[in-house]
Amino acid sequence: MNIRRYLRDRRLPVAIVGLGLAAGLAQTLLWWMGPPPKTNDFVGPPRSGYTLTDAHVTKYNTEGLAAFHLVAPHVERREGDDSLYINSPTFDLPANQPGVPDWKGESLYGWVDKGGTLLKLQGPVYMHRAAYDDTPATELHTADITAWPKDNRMQTAAAAQMVQGGTRITGLGMRANLNDKHLELLDDVHATFPPRKR
Repeated sequence: MNIRRYLRDRRLPVAIVGLGLAAGLAQTLLWWMGPPPKTNDFVGPPRSGYTLTDAHVTKYNTEGLAAFHLVAPHVERREGDDSLYINSPTFDLPANQPGVPDWKGESLYGWVDKGGTLLKLQGPVYMHRAAYDDTPATELHTADITAWPKDNRMQTAAAAQMVQGGTRITGLGMRANLNDKHLELLDDVHATFPPRKR
C-alpha cells in the first residue's frame, strides 16, 4: 500500500519534468530548423512628426544652389512619412541664371516629397516673374501644378492661363521647362497677341 501511494505521489512531478523536457526539445528544434532571424535595416533614430508655424524652408540641389524656397504659416510632417504638407505657401523657384528673375508664386496648399525633388501646389495657383531684358513680366494662373525643382520643370493637367505683356494664352494642360524658357499648352489653346509695332 505504501508503494502504490509513493508511486501515485511521484506521477505529477515526473509529468511536469517530462513536459518541461519536451518543451525544451521542441524549442531547440524550432531554433535549429527555423528561418534565420531578420536583419535590422534600421539606420539612425526614428523621425517623429512635427508641425511648424511661420515656417521658412529652403531646399538646395547637389550643386549647392537653392532649388526652391517657401514660406508658410503651417507646415506639417506626419509621423512615418518624410514628406511635408503645407498650408497657404508662398514660394520662389530660383532661375539660377544671371539676369533672370526667379519665379514667385502662391497657392492654397502644397506638398513636398521627402527628397525635396517633387513639389505639388494645389488650390488656385498664381505664379509670376518680373520683366527682364526684352522679356515682359509673366503671370501664370492655374488650379494645380506639379514641379520638379531640381530639373526646373513644371506641369499641370488643369486649365492654365499665361499672360506675358500684351500676350494672353489659355489652354488645357501645360508643360514648362524653365531652363530653356519653353512653355507648351496641350489642348484647347486660345491666344491673343498684341499688334506688332511697325
